[in-house]
Amino acid sequence: MTVTWTNLEKVSINKNGAAGMNVIEIRGLKKSFGKQEALKGVDLSVKQGEVYGFIGPNGAGKSTTIRILLGMLRKDSGEVILLGGDPWHDAVELHRRIAYVPGDFTLWPDLTGGEVIDFLGRLNGGFDSSFRRELVERFQLDLRKKSKAYSKGNRQKVALITALSSNAELLILDEPTSGLDPLMELIFQEYILKAKKAGKTVFLSSHILAEVEAVCDRVGIIRQGKIVESGTLEDLRHLTRTTVTAEFANLNIDLHQLPGVYDTSQEGEKWRFSVDASAMEGVMRILAPLGLKSLKAEPATLEELFMRHYGDGLKEAL
Repeated sequence: MTVTWTNLEKVSINKNGAAGMNVIEIRGLKKSFGKQEALKGVDLSVKQGEVYGFIGPNGAGKSTTIRILLGMLRKDSGEVILLGGDPWHDAVELHRRIAYVPGDFTLWPDLTGGEVIDFLGRLNGGFDSSFRRELVERFQLDLRKKSKAYSKGNRQKVALITALSSNAELLILDEPTSGLDPLMELIFQEYILKAKKAGKTVFLSSHILAEVEAVCDRVGIIRQGKIVESGTLEDLRHLTRTTVTAEFANLNIDLHQLPGVYDTSQEGEKWRFSVDASAMEGVMRILAPLGLKSLKAEPATLEELFMRHYGDGLKEAL
C-alpha cells in the first residue's frame, strides 16, 4: 500500500496544521489477532517538527502500530489521534496530509521511475519539481528505466524521492532505507534533517540503530507489544553506563572495587572501564587526585544502550 499526499487546503481536519499539539497521540492502544496480543497498551506521542525513532525486535508490534496509524487496521481499544483526526474514520482526509514509505515499495512494472513519480504527484496535488530534480540527482536514480528493471534499492529511491518532494506534513517511514547502500543511507539522513528543518514531522521505524541515532530527536522502544523506554538519547543514556578510558601516573586503588564501576581492563598505565551514569560524578571525584594524566568518556551508543538494557536477544531480533 502507498499513501501519498494532495493539496493541503482541501483538508477539513485541523487543516491549519498541528502547531502546539502532538502530531501523533497514542494512549492505551491494544490490538489482538485471535488469542495473540500484538499491542498491549501502547502509549506514545510525537511532537510537531520532530523526528521520532520507533524501534524494537521483530514481532514487537512496530508494523501493527503503523498499520493502525495508516487506517489499514482497526484498533481494539485505546485512543489514536493523527494530525487531530481518527486514522480509521478520517483515513481519506488524513492520507492527503501524510507520505508513507514502506520497506518494500511495489511499482507499476511498465512505467519508468519518472512516470511513477509524475503520476503520483499529479494524482495527489503535486510536488516541488525543483526539489525533486535535486533529490533525483543526489540519490543517483535513472528516471528513464522501467520500474521492472529496478533493484530493490532503486525502488526505495522512487518512494523516498516521491515522499520527500511532497507537500506532506507527516512522513511515516517503515524501514525506508531497506536495500540502500551506505552512501545512500547518509543522503537519506541528510534529507530527513532537511525535512525537519522545513517543519515536517517524521515517524521513523528502522532496525538501523546508527541511522536512528543520527537523525532522531526522541526514541521509543517497543517490545512484546509495549513501549518499554521512551525519551531523548540523553534521557536513555542515563539508564546505562559510560565507557571511560583513563591514564594514570600511579594508580594505587583497585578500580573494580569502586561502586558503579564494571568491566575494568588495564594496559600499562591505561585503564578502560564502564561506569553507571548515577555513579559517574562520585567516581570522577575519587580518581581526579590519583595522578590522572588523561581521560576520555564515551557515552553509550544507541546500540550499546539497547544491548546493555535488553541483552543479546534484542540484537538478534532487531
